[in-house]
Amino acid sequence: MKSFNSILKSRVQERNSWLCVGLDMSPESLGSDQFDDLKSHTFRVIDSTKAYAVAYKPNFAFFERWGARGFSWLEETVEYIGHNYIRIADAKRGDIGPSSKKYAYALLEQFGCDAITVSPYMGYDSIEPFLNYKDKGIFVLCLTSNSGANDFQVPNLYLRVAEKVREWNVHSNLGLVAGATHPERVLAIREKSGPMPFLIPGIGAQGGALEKTLKAVQDGTRVPCLINASRSILYPAKSTVFNEFKETQEFSTKDCISSSRHAARELHQQIRSCLEK
Repeated sequence: MKSFNSILKSRVQERNSWLCVGLDMSPESLGSDQFDDLKSHTFRVIDSTKAYAVAYKPNFAFFERWGARGFSWLEETVEYIGHNYIRIADAKRGDIGPSSKKYAYALLEQFGCDAITVSPYMGYDSIEPFLNYKDKGIFVLCLTSNSGANDFQVPNLYLRVAEKVREWNVHSNLGLVAGATHPERVLAIREKSGPMPFLIPGIGAQGGALEKTLKAVQDGTRVPCLINASRSILYPAKSTVFNEFKETQEFSTKDCISSSRHAARELHQQIRSCLEK
């Protein structure tokens, strides 16, 4: 059985991409509170970005808010993405062993995701049930991209997480979540973590520094990492990230999908340009 990290490396090479599209499906951002509109938009975004992405990251909270039909939609979305892409469950699970065992089964088997985000706060026994899925990826929260990260994620904590995850990575299926809003800290994390993949949020609407983060995360290695963008690709007509698209009060679904394709292509090209330097 191949390890997840070797699978990820192969997929990145096949698709020549590090781009991960985050599926944070918000009715407020779409401008429609109709469930069917949001569902259709999800599938259209996937179709319009497949030429540029290597991974998709459904954010479970945006699906769970709809209850039973949200879970059905989530299962459909994972299936729709298909097996040629890395499907990451952005669920941030982490609980005592018996609970984590059920979370692992639900997300990696029942929903069929290829990877998951987890919280290390409760220690090794809360992570261990996920590790047993050697061909599945476990991205451990290390340094998140949100503004409140500084409340608790001080150096002695996130560097300790990096060290411990390196110890636990015996099956080569562990990685770290490290936000692009703190590139100088990403470099310090890389020095502690050794060569393992990173899932990097914060590029796009959160204003993370792409080139500085890629330089930090490489640090002499060619370990494949995933650069995640959500809002700037899902709703680019309402984003100021790409100069071609100004903020607007009204935009058609067709315009939004065209803009999503353009945003994904632009970010994909920016990533490749940074890696070639």
